[in-house]
Parts: sequence; C-alpha cells; structure tokens
Amino acid sequence: MYNYIKALHLIFVITWFAGLFYIPRLFIYQIEAFHKGSPEKEILGEQLKLMAKRLWYIITWPSAILATVFAIWLLVLIPGWLEHGWMHVKLAFVILLFAYHLKTHQIFKQLQRDEVKYTSNFMRIWNEGSTIILFAVVFLVILKNAINWIFGVTGIIVLAVLLMLGIKLYRRIRDKNPKA
Repeated sequence: MYNYIKALHLIFVITWFAGLFYIPRLFIYQIEAFHKGSPEKEILGEQLKLMAKRLWYIITWPSAILATVFAIWLLVLIPGWLEHGWMHVKLAFVILLFAYHLKTHQIFKQLQRDEVKYTSNFMRIWNEGSTIILFAVVFLVILKNAINWIFGVTGIIVLAVLLMLGIKLYRRIRDKNPKA
C-alpha cells in the first residue's frame, strides 16, 4: 500500500506545482491585458480570468489538498521519518510552499476583481518562487542526510540569482523587441 500512496502523493505534488507554475503566467497576461484599450482589455481580461479560475479551483487547489492528504498518510504509515532532520527541513519548505500558495490565492482573488496591485515584472519574479521551493525539496528528499547544508543553501541562492538574471535578460530582450 505504501508505494500506491507514495505514487499518488507524487502525482498530486506534480499537478500542484503545474498549477503554481502556470497561474503566475496567467496573472502576467491579465495584468498586461488590463493596460490595453477597449475592447481588447475586456475580451482578454474575461477569458484570462476564466482560465485562471478553472486552473486554480479545478487543478491547483484540489492537487494541493490531495498531495497533503497523501503526505500525511505516508507519515502515518512511516512515523519514523519525523525523527530525521531532513524531514524537518522538508516540512519547513512545505510550510513555505503553503505560504506561497496562499499569497498566490490572494493575488488571484484581487485579479478576479480587476484589482491590479502588481506589475507584470513583479509577477515574473513571483513565478520563480515555486521553482526555488521545488528545487530545494527535490534535492533534500533525494539526498537526505548526504546533503551538505552549506552547499545546498549556496546552490539555492545561486539558482535564485540565475533566475533573476534570466528575468532581467528577458526584460531587456523584450524592451528591444516588443513582439518577443
């Protein structure tokens, strides 16, 4: 039974992250559509809100809940995992992931009400938050106690810096060629 529960946990973690990766892209498009003229603003805005609503409530939230249910089930099956330091760190990242998810939910609700409080550039940076958490959790789970925390933290910082540089490079390319 353990392998079935673990497989279901992984499937729903993957679909949860798929939603978290895509929803900020939809936010970027919504924000950019908000600044267009009529009728493009209204047509794009309504379609993007519908897409975001379906993604958020049909895929992302259910996946988050089911990933959590199966994770708890795994911990019930093997409670000894809670004695390992790597599991404590993983659970800290999971708490961070839920904080990211809830803040993303807040942004989702604002955009559903046509309240634009963030720029599309901010959302491009926000989009990388779940990527950094995913890298941290995957390496932590795979390497467990073998991970050297100094190298691990350094690696996450380097990843974050590289992602930010990539965003800046994209912005420069986009500013030179608005159709990119």
